[in-house]
Amino acid sequence: MSGHSKWATTKHKKAILDSRRAKSFAKLIKNIEVAARMGGPDLAGNPSLELAVTKAKKTSVPADNIDRAIKRGAGLTGEVVDYTEIMYEARGPQGSALLIECLTDNKNRAASEVRLAISRNGGTIADPGSVSYLFTRKGVVNLPKNGLSEDDILMAVLDAGAEEVKDNGDNWEIHSEPTDLPAIREALTEAGIEYETDEAEFVPSMQVPLDLDGAKKFMKLVDALEDLDDVQNVYTNADMSEEVQAALEAE
Repeated sequence: MSGHSKWATTKHKKAILDSRRAKSFAKLIKNIEVAARMGGPDLAGNPSLELAVTKAKKTSVPADNIDRAIKRGAGLTGEVVDYTEIMYEARGPQGSALLIECLTDNKNRAASEVRLAISRNGGTIADPGSVSYLFTRKGVVNLPKNGLSEDDILMAVLDAGAEEVKDNGDNWEIHSEPTDLPAIREALTEAGIEYETDEAEFVPSMQVPLDLDGAKKFMKLVDALEDLDDVQNVYTNADMSEEVQAALEAE
């Protein structure tokens, strides 16, 4: 889940280590299949596939699984891969907004399950366009500070297309156009700077702070959505202060 706060960064780290690893693998494989189907199996000539494969490797998806997904998506195994991208918009507790990105081979199933998860967990489905205008598609790179200053990061990535560097507590977050992600990755590698994640995400234009009660309800809603097989990503403008995060973890 992406909310672009200290909490979102912490949650992402935990998600890599927790029991959702298998589900995370399945979603990464699906991304590879779709990219290979759309642009072919050649990583050098298919930026979307190259990005999907890089992300899978950084999450420790086995190389054999990646290779099979590329071949399956490109039609080299005789299997048919036909996924549809769907975006749902929803409202959560205390005026928070959510974009729910789905990749599915059954639109009716996805619609039914997403609507049920939202309605059963305190959210409401929003009309198309009523939430999405609050977000902009951006390339987002997260990296640990490791003693690096904002100027250190900017020096490395400014010429590669970086628009801004944000302070996320223990991490720096670089924003760019999605098409500039490969150049920024390369610039960081050349500068010897390690990064944790690099993805095209929907970034909120403003954040909505949640109190403890709102945060509990919000987490229940997001967990229900992320448990669905068809849901690839959940983006939100919800934000939780360090105090609220600490209170959540203490319960």
